[in-house]
Amino acid sequence: MKIDLNSDMGEGFGPYRLCDDDAMMKLVSSANIACGFHGGDPDTMARMVRLAKQNGVGIGAHPGLPDRTGFGRRELPFQPDELRQQMLYQLGALIAIAKSEGVEVGHFSFHAAMGNMVNRDPVLADMMMNAISAVDPKLVVFVTPQSEIEKAAKRAGLKTLALFLADRAYDAKGNLVARGLPGALVKDELSVRARVRRFLTDGTVEAIDGTILAMPARSILVHSDTPGSLELAGIVRSEIIASGATLAPAAELAS
Repeated sequence: MKIDLNSDMGEGFGPYRLCDDDAMMKLVSSANIACGFHGGDPDTMARMVRLAKQNGVGIGAHPGLPDRTGFGRRELPFQPDELRQQMLYQLGALIAIAKSEGVEVGHFSFHAAMGNMVNRDPVLADMMMNAISAVDPKLVVFVTPQSEIEKAAKRAGLKTLALFLADRAYDAKGNLVARGLPGALVKDELSVRARVRRFLTDGTVEAIDGTILAMPARSILVHSDTPGSLELAGIVRSEIIASGATLAPAAELAS
């Protein structure tokens, strides 16, 4: 079995770095690169692309809302077409930088509030996915299972890859527990190992209330801004290898 391990990367800017991107790039198989709005800047984007190329890691665009102070996690009152243009602006920037380095952007992953806004509006989701398809119909879209983004991506003829979030708790309906609530972040080694092992062997995850949920995913996400993210990624990678699975970038696994 092949599994993708991905992380949101390059989310600092200027001299500020959110995590050790150099070390993280040696652990993951796909990198979701911030495109300059919630995090990142042209120099950081180029550095991420070069690091990914050096380490054989798949490159993906990770666009968010233009809100550095809120790290792209606060919803802002943009009109649908404004969101579309913001997304295309960021995607186009990363495609240009990657192409100049002799590599291609292979996947796409919304960041935080932008993704939440798209995911609850089928019309907006269709607008976004059709725009992505017009730019590059080969792009793989990271999704949560049964989401509006997944449905819209399929309608637009795009391939998708479902995510399992190793460092975030799920509720009984399969939704993420909101950040700030008790237990929303899963950080201790024993819990992370148990969750990843269950996912790899049974294809399930235990919700925060004990409910066992099906988790039809092929990619595991570790957020780089989670405290101890580098150690968490190492734990996840070791469990993948121990299970007999092999790491592969998103572009190789999507359907």
